[in-house]
Amino acid sequence: MGINEQLRELEEKVNLGLKEAYRKMAEFKKKNNSPLVVSRNGKVVSIPADEILPTTNAKNEYVK
Repeated sequence: MGINEQLRELEEKVNLGLKEAYRKMAEFKKKNNSPLVVSRNGKVVSIPADEILPTTNAKNEYVK
């Protein structure tokens, strides 16, 4: 396995991990009716729990 393949695989694992972390965070925020605070165009914005966007399913063999 070459270095490019290893880097591609690592990048895929990191991306899937980030998607899963976001999914869990969004689920937690909605369950607790807590706003999601983000930065948009350099300004702090609070998104109400009922407006948090649904996430993609990031499950595969890398995310346990």
